[in-house]
Amino acid sequence: MSAAGTPLAPAPSAVTGADLYRLIADLYPICRSITGEGVRETLRRIERQLPLSIREVPSGTRVFDWTVPREWNIRDAWIKNRDGERVVDFRKSNLHVMSYSTPVRATMPLAELQAHLHRLPDRPGWIPYKTSYYSENWGFCVTDDQYRSLTEPEYDVCIDSTLADGSLTYGEWYLPGEREDECLLSCHVCHPSLCNDNLSGIALAVYLGRWLASLPARRLSYRLLFIPGTIGAITWLALNQKTFGAIRHGLVLTGVGGPGPLVYKRSRRGNALIDRAAAHVLEHAGTGNEIREFIPYGYDERQYCSPGINLPVGRLSRTPYQEYPEYHTSADNLDLVTEDRLEQAYRACQSILNVLEHDGAYVNTNPMCEPQLGRRGLYRSLGGAGESPASEMAMLWVLNQADGAHTLLEIAERSGLTFESIRAAAALLMEHGLLRQSADGPASGEPMEDRRGNG
Repeated sequence: MSAAGTPLAPAPSAVTGADLYRLIADLYPICRSITGEGVRETLRRIERQLPLSIREVPSGTRVFDWTVPREWNIRDAWIKNRDGERVVDFRKSNLHVMSYSTPVRATMPLAELQAHLHRLPDRPGWIPYKTSYYSENWGFCVTDDQYRSLTEPEYDVCIDSTLADGSLTYGEWYLPGEREDECLLSCHVCHPSLCNDNLSGIALAVYLGRWLASLPARRLSYRLLFIPGTIGAITWLALNQKTFGAIRHGLVLTGVGGPGPLVYKRSRRGNALIDRAAAHVLEHAGTGNEIREFIPYGYDERQYCSPGINLPVGRLSRTPYQEYPEYHTSADNLDLVTEDRLEQAYRACQSILNVLEHDGAYVNTNPMCEPQLGRRGLYRSLGGAGESPASEMAMLWVLNQADGAHTLLEIAERSGLTFESIRAAAALLMEHGLLRQSADGPASGEPMEDRRGNG
């Protein structure tokens, strides 16, 4: 049962892309922004899946160089023609109103109204997504077709919204492991009806959390954040500085259900264990996947990687923001994301987290030449006929490199084999007394860059 007493969703072992897609479809109609009831309703629905702690941070709270803004809520909005017909209707698409629009109730000339209309002339059937978080303004977002259909001399305009002192809301779940070393998983919950940019990351984080909770043992602890973009990350960081020392790895999750291959953006550190784990997994997860270097622009990774904080946090997505035409438009809908892409992203994240959980250094207990694997049932009884199977090659690599200084991930990187095959070989060798975990070498959860002296 969740904290709210609601039965949990399907068992983590049975998770498919269809499960993630259903959660996206459930959250899709909600009008979200960086504050307000839409965020709260979204978090309440996530509570059915995970026992979140919901935090409220009052408007006016100083968070580093920023201030928590006033809370925005909206009930309805429209543009009506002379016959009283809604020619633009918030109830049909919550993208029709620019987020954080101040209240408006007036009859105005068309020319005055047009100054407050946003459209995409090159995509005549799409509605753009616009915001005005930190500068009081109002506006409607319309299709180019709607814009061109407005020919009457004046229109009745209403935005039934409030902008007043309230709070910023975010959700957090801490899942303890054997160690205090943490992996941070973060997604943003501030966009209205946008499926790839926003909801796909939320769904991925929810089901990763459920999977992590189902594991019989976890070496790392995990902290999942469901926060408004930018101001939410800044607020959490400002209020949780004591946790920085425990965060060894992190991933920002967004845009994982849309078109294109998987794309990982490195942390500011560039060679943190999370960077190397993600690069390794994506290399073996299919053709076309891409690794990009860090730049100080994007999603909340830029806050986690700011110079005074410098956490090892990368970002996993597909085609990044602004590089696909549907980005921040009404075309980012339930047709853009697919179950197959969602499931592939979920499996890739599982593999990345498995590297973080199980990487470590080992020592060959019989290092004077190769041990005789055949009499232990670990090798083919007849040799010399073609190449060794991958599992046998993995055992040879582990035995050769297991000197207490090389981790399993390093062995996988050097050998070209997958981490899982190297890990399985190490487990088999351990069972037969040919390998032991290093008492002095790096173990899972230790930041690799610290060991190498370039952190």
